[in-house]
Amino acid sequence: MTDAELAARLAEGAGAILMAIRDRGLLAGKALGKAGDAAANAFLVAALAEQRPDDGLLSEEQADTRERLGKSRVWIVDPLDGTREYGEGRDDWAVHVALSIDGVARIGAVALPAQGLVLRSDAPPPPVARPARPRLLVSRSRRPAECDRLAGRLDADIVPMGSAGAKAMAVVLGQGDIYFHTGGQHQWDNAAPVAVALAAGMVATRVDGSAFVYNGPDTLLPDLLICAPDYIDQVRAALD
Repeated sequence: MTDAELAARLAEGAGAILMAIRDRGLLAGKALGKAGDAAANAFLVAALAEQRPDDGLLSEEQADTRERLGKSRVWIVDPLDGTREYGEGRDDWAVHVALSIDGVARIGAVALPAQGLVLRSDAPPPPVARPARPRLLVSRSRRPAECDRLAGRLDADIVPMGSAGAKAMAVVLGQGDIYFHTGGQHQWDNAAPVAVALAAGMVATRVDGSAFVYNGPDTLLPDLLICAPDYIDQVRAALD
């Protein structure tokens, strides 16, 4: 398998596990989210140890070690992005699998299991037509005030949605146009979405326009902008 094929199979497999656990109907809410996180993480960790034993690993659901810092190739995974949405039976949650090579998210797959989709960096969807009035994707539960200000300056429609991966892939799929976030994220929250978005021709940067750097000792990467290129000049002007 190529790295891209592996990423897609991992994301799809973890998504299938999560759906199977939820569909049993034996757990709900936080208990469901905790069980799903643990099961998906166990699968991803074991599969990566088998398929890419020499690579590093950074997972939200596993204690971090400094061993990965000395490696060029590091897998960055979020076994369940959007635990709240998953536990509530919603479909706006995701599984993230990315491969960082020398600090760059080169390969990525984002599964949206409840929607039956896996988006991957080696097979991006075709471009879509964009509306004249952009749609700004924001957190449905923790909407930063900066998003309201940006929406006002852009005269954008606000679209609340769940997980970071779901919002990022909504931009890629043409269900939204701008995903702007300043409320705090970690490397596992955005590595796979950034890889997929860049491969699909989207702009994907830090809010200040700088590139993402992965596999740093601090896992915090607190802000991002994923945007269809049609709107980037407007967004940059509005953020100045």
